[in-house]
Amino acid sequence: MKRVSFAEFGGPDVLQLVDAEEPHAGPGRIRIAVRAAGVNPVDWRIREGQFQKVRPIELPAGVGQDASGVVDEVGEGVEGVEVGEHVFGEGSSTYAEFAVLSAWARMPEGLTFAEAAGYPSVVETALRIIRQAGVRSGQTLLASGASGGVGSAVLQIARDRGITVIGTAGAANQDYLRSLGALATTYGEGWVERVRRLGHVDAALDLAGSGVIRELVELTGDPQKVISIADLAAPELGARYSGVAGSVPEALAEAAGLISRGKLHIPVEKSYTLAEAAAAHIDSHAGHTRGRRVVVV
Repeated sequence: MKRVSFAEFGGPDVLQLVDAEEPHAGPGRIRIAVRAAGVNPVDWRIREGQFQKVRPIELPAGVGQDASGVVDEVGEGVEGVEVGEHVFGEGSSTYAEFAVLSAWARMPEGLTFAEAAGYPSVVETALRIIRQAGVRSGQTLLASGASGGVGSAVLQIARDRGITVIGTAGAANQDYLRSLGALATTYGEGWVERVRRLGHVDAALDLAGSGVIRELVELTGDPQKVISIADLAAPELGARYSGVAGSVPEALAEAAGLISRGKLHIPVEKSYTLAEAAAAHIDSHAGHTRGRRVVVV
């Protein structure tokens, strides 16, 4: 089978489309014929070697953790899913023709494979950091860098829970944020005052790692009310870094419910082929995403 792999840490040029042995579903796992894989910032952070001190991997290594596809192997002990079903979930080396998933759910009706691949990690992350922020109905959450996948999920999940969200993004994405129910403003000079004019901030999320932790602490008045998923140095300023996933199966089940109820939709901004994985990483690293990017197999 074909899969995207890298044999050394570095820039996007280390990614290669190679022939590899097919993986197989071990106990508690399923294998899918991949139809699409989500492109996440963690993919290129791992490729660059950023997590080697905390989560070391052996090289050569595959790329990707989110995918959608058709079940074609069911491992020992797995119940409730059959060969031929359409699922989306999380696993390893998902930029490939076949991948093994450790967590999955049936795809909601009406969802395309490309759309489904964009949900797993971002919804788990959004649910986790909203919970960690401790915000509840009637309070206000600030999401810095809100137009990407996690931000799109945060805005919609928070709105469904009665939480007001202020979102910052580039000028081109202001209408997009408003369409998801956010109070929107641009980043850049004067952004802190623009946020203050929109309302009191009870907690804040750094979704882009753009060096805004000090300002988020200033807006909330308490560094423990600031959570980053993108700035490893956030704890140096008293804020919290959230990088360890919670229950992915529970998150997928909640995502499926929200999608089916029409409460969650994350658009696919751009699709790439396996051979274009390097371009996908370049674009993801550049930011300014509206929704999700996916690799279509």
